[in-house]
Amino acid sequence: MRFVSWNVNGLRACLGKGFEDFFKKIDADIFCIQETKMQKEQAEVHFDGYLQFWNSAVKKGYSGTAVFAKNEPLSVSYDMGIEEHDSEGRIITLEYEDFFLVNVYTPNAQRELARLNYRMRWEDDFRAYVKKLDLQKPVIVCGDLNVAHKEIDLKNPKTNVGNAGFTPEEREKMTKLLESGFVDSFRYLYPDKTGAYTWWSYMFNARANNAGWRIDYFLVSERIKDKIKDAKIHSDVFGSDHCPVELEIF
Repeated sequence: MRFVSWNVNGLRACLGKGFEDFFKKIDADIFCIQETKMQKEQAEVHFDGYLQFWNSAVKKGYSGTAVFAKNEPLSVSYDMGIEEHDSEGRIITLEYEDFFLVNVYTPNAQRELARLNYRMRWEDDFRAYVKKLDLQKPVIVCGDLNVAHKEIDLKNPKTNVGNAGFTPEEREKMTKLLESGFVDSFRYLYPDKTGAYTWWSYMFNARANNAGWRIDYFLVSERIKDKIKDAKIHSDVFGSDHCPVELEIF
């Protein structure tokens, strides 16, 4: 099966920047989107052969997730069932016979770490949420997790220590998530690969210089890591400040 995840930073804008061409070319079984920045009724989005699932933020033009899937899931759920977290459209969970697929857009700690304390609560609750799912069947988590886990995961680690997405607190929460029974599929296959990034600032010609961060992931339950066939970063695909990432499993 082929899974794709992409933070499109506004789906309506991305639709005019080649999104459909990539969607059709990649032919994913499940295609997950973060930061849709729209309500479903705000644009006509249709792809033959795909079911659609949307979770939009209460606040218009903000956050939001969507999933396009070829096969009908056994069940679909939205958010975590925790009032503090459930108004921003950040999670869609699809249940299939052999796995849960969790599409997530993790909150950003923001400038001057204004939302770091909230982010810490989110991290603990999200970890508990996916661990509970994992008790039932294997889990595939994908999306923009808004953290570069290790120094290898961003171009300029020394100058970014303490900035949102590379604070010790956020990195530690990522470590705890992995230690609770999950595997970073890309690093599982490519533990030492450098220059592999998924997000670039729009400033300072960052993308042209590949001065990026790897903050978009596919995590899988430890017990299915041997099913990972490939993990790709499509850094040549434009249309957003993020690029798509892919997971292929046997």
